[in-house]
Amino acid sequence: MHYKTNKLAIAVAIASASLVASQAFASGFQVREQSAKTLANALSNAAAGAEDVSFMAYNPAAIGNIDGNQVSVGVAYIDADFELKNAEASSANGAFDYDDGGSRQGGQSAVVPSFAVKTQASERIDLGLAIFSPYGLATEYDEDWVGRYHAIETELTTIDIQPTVNFRVTDRWSVAAGLIAEHGDATLSNAIDIGTGQDDVIGTVEGDDWGYGYTLGTLFQVTDRTRLGLSYRSEIDLTLDGDASFRGTTSLSEGAVASGADSRIVDRGGKAELTTPANANVGIFHQLTPRLALMANASWTDWSSFEELKVEFDDGSNSPTTENWNDSWAYSVGANYALTDKWLLRAGAGYDETPVPSAEFRTPRVPDADRTWATLGATYQATENLGVTAGYMHVFGDDGDIDQEATATNENAKKGNLSGTYEVAADVFALSMDYRF
Repeated sequence: MHYKTNKLAIAVAIASASLVASQAFASGFQVREQSAKTLANALSNAAAGAEDVSFMAYNPAAIGNIDGNQVSVGVAYIDADFELKNAEASSANGAFDYDDGGSRQGGQSAVVPSFAVKTQASERIDLGLAIFSPYGLATEYDEDWVGRYHAIETELTTIDIQPTVNFRVTDRWSVAAGLIAEHGDATLSNAIDIGTGQDDVIGTVEGDDWGYGYTLGTLFQVTDRTRLGLSYRSEIDLTLDGDASFRGTTSLSEGAVASGADSRIVDRGGKAELTTPANANVGIFHQLTPRLALMANASWTDWSSFEELKVEFDDGSNSPTTENWNDSWAYSVGANYALTDKWLLRAGAGYDETPVPSAEFRTPRVPDADRTWATLGATYQATENLGVTAGYMHVFGDDGDIDQEATATNENAKKGNLSGTYEVAADVFALSMDYRF
C-alpha cells in the first residue's frame, strides 16, 4: 500500500496554522512565511533582525530586543506553479502506457497565518507565545494525469505552539528557550492500477499526531549599529496514525473495491515513526547609516535525517520508501532604507539548495529543486505603536528531473515508471501588523 507511505512522507512537511502551505517557497517541505518583514528581506534578517515579536519564530531571543508588550498577526498567500514537462509513464513491465492526457500541473495556492505576542515580565525576563507553521506541502493533480500512480493529492496542515522565555543577561546580550508543541494533519491520495492501466482505484489516506520539541536562541548587540543572532530548532518525532479508504473510477474498479479480493485496496490502519528535521539560523544586522541597514543570514536544515519511511500496517505488513535526502543550506542578503520617518523600504535576495540528491529521489509530491528568491516590501509606521508591513517574493525554481524507475521487485513495482522535468516557480504575498501596548 504505497499510497500510505507517501502520506507519511508528506507528514514530515508540517505547515500552516489553518490552511495548507506550499513547498515552493523553501527547499524540501520548509515554509518560512512567519513574518512579512522577513519575507520582504528574503529571510536575511531572520536570526539577527529582531524587529518585532514575529521574529520569535526564527530566533526566540528576538523578544529580548523589544521592550514592553507587543502583538503581531500576519498572513501569507502562496501561488505555486509547477508542471512536469516531457512526461513519460508506464507499468513496470512496459505493458501499459499510463498517459491518459490529464494536466501535468500540480501547483496549488495556499494561505499561511501566524500570530505572536510577548510581555516584559521584569527588567531581565521576557515571556512570549508564537503560533506558526515551519514545514508544509500542498500539491494536487488531475485523477487521470500521467503520474497518478505516484501521487494525486497531497495536503498537510499543522499548528506549532511555541511558548518562550528570554533572559537579558546584559543590556546587549539575550538568551532564550522555547518549547514546541506541533500538531500535524495530513490527507493524500493516488491511483492504484488493478491490472488494466485504465480501471483505476483511488486510495485516500488521512492521519494526524502531536509531537514535541524545543528551540534555543541568542542575540548579541556587538555595537550600537551591529547585531548578531544565532538560533536552533530541534527535530520533532511524530507517530502518525491513519486510515486508508478506496473508491473505483469505473464499474470494473468499483467492483474490485466491493469484492475485497485485492489486498491492496482493503481498508486498514497503520502507523509510521517520523521526524521533522532540526534547523539552525545565523545572521548579522548592521545599521550602516541612519537610513540604510544591511543584513545577511545562513540557514541549515538537517534533511539527511530523512533517509527512509517505513509504514507498518495493522495486519503486520509494511511498506518502505527510500528518500536519502541531504542536508541543505539557504543564504540570503537584504537591505532596509528609511525613506521617511513613517516609511521603511525593504528588499532582498536569496539562494536555497534542494535536499533531493538526484532525479531518482525526486517525486511528484515533492518536486523540489534549487531555487532563487527576489523580494521587496515596505513597512508603514502608522502610529508610534502600530506598524503595517507588506512583502512580495518571487521564487525562480531550477528545472528538476524526475526518474522514478520501476522493476518487478522495487518500491515502484505497483506505481510504474515515471520520468520528465519539473518547471517550478511561485509568487508569495505577505501582510502583517504589529502593535505595542
